[in-house]
Amino acid sequence: MRIVLLCLFVICYSAAYSQSNDASAIKQIYSEELSRGKSYSMLEYLTTTIGARLSGSPGAAAAVEWGRHELDNFTDSVFLQPVMVPHWIRGQKEVGRVINSKKRGVVEMNVCALGMSVGTGPSGVTGSIVEVKSFDELKQLGEKNVKGKIVFFNRPMDPSKFNTFEAYGGAVEQRALGPSEAAKYGATGVIVRSMGLNQEDYPHTGGLRYTVNIAKLPAIAISTKHADLLSKILKEEKDIQFYFETHCETLPDAPSYNVVAEIKGSEFPNEIIVVGGHLDSWDLAQGAHDDGAGCVQSMEVLRLFKVIGYKPKRTIRVVLFMNEENGLRGGLEYARQAELKKEKHIAAVESDDGGFTPRGFTMTATEAVRTKIKSWKPLLEPYGLYSFDNEGGGADIGPLQAQGVPIIGFLPDSQRYFDYHHTQEDTIDKVSKRELELGAASMASLIYLIDQYGL
Repeated sequence: MRIVLLCLFVICYSAAYSQSNDASAIKQIYSEELSRGKSYSMLEYLTTTIGARLSGSPGAAAAVEWGRHELDNFTDSVFLQPVMVPHWIRGQKEVGRVINSKKRGVVEMNVCALGMSVGTGPSGVTGSIVEVKSFDELKQLGEKNVKGKIVFFNRPMDPSKFNTFEAYGGAVEQRALGPSEAAKYGATGVIVRSMGLNQEDYPHTGGLRYTVNIAKLPAIAISTKHADLLSKILKEEKDIQFYFETHCETLPDAPSYNVVAEIKGSEFPNEIIVVGGHLDSWDLAQGAHDDGAGCVQSMEVLRLFKVIGYKPKRTIRVVLFMNEENGLRGGLEYARQAELKKEKHIAAVESDDGGFTPRGFTMTATEAVRTKIKSWKPLLEPYGLYSFDNEGGGADIGPLQAQGVPIIGFLPDSQRYFDYHHTQEDTIDKVSKRELELGAASMASLIYLIDQYGL
């Protein structure tokens, strides 16, 4: 009986001692990041000196070199993983206007081309407008009512959804697939309401996906404020004409790279924990929240471990993925190479929801993995990390899921994200230094726990 009691005492003491050590390590991570963090200064350089980083652009190439050089300062090794990426260019500024309103005359509208859209060229597209809220509504109208016209997809993001990404998911298909759906019925062009929750003057770009063997229509996004105005004008006058002009084009695929760096594990070097964000951004702004923030937070995980003297048991790898926005080529290539090399990834973590105040993590994993991560909640809750129940990971790490890798997404507060997402407003001044640093420390703390105990 004494032996049993002694064993129980040793187990309880060991667990308490381990938890105390973990709490101390996490406290050190937060203290270091909030006192001497480098995430914001890295983001400032990436966004203001380099700026927009659409795949295939000079900005993307400069960002690759910056990432390689920066990571070389605090990792064991850095390498560039080649990947061919789409090379789409916007061209000169877009034009959009109502041209024959009897009540209002010519009405200028704030528009921008959707990513990967074909351009209209200097002749533009002119036509009557058909407004719809859904693909079913478009189908009911049929070719008879759509052929030769411009289709205006005007379904708003649902403001009643607390989770703004759920609201985004409920509306984004019209941007991604709308142009090909409209082409099935003989439309000549497409206007899509911007993916934003507020009344805004500026449009949101974003990628579309053309369906094979269906005509490629030129497509633009219109600001939410002007989407409402256009809808109002259509109710007043059914026979208005709309004109838009874009000069975008897709060039041949261009060579680029994922930037990969790591600290080798001291006990299990063949077990890899990968953390990353996507280095590319849309071309309208600096890509500060999407996804410069995720890149520097991921880089900061490795820098923090080096600075505090933590020697991980497992290999911690950071990947700055290329081409998430309009192709996902970087994420797909990384997963392909991992499978070819038979690498053992025990977890993948991504930050691509903005640099706002941390709330927790999303997970797409087995119940056993989810339960284990949730068991660390008492260690993370003191730092505002309380949400661990939602599914999700990240687009770039998603392809690793087929190899049985648990995928985890950093979850910040989402309420302001779609004010800036894919717009001219996604600039460094919209990022709080402290919120960004809290996110970096949150990710480092979770990765520390995964490294200590595995999954």
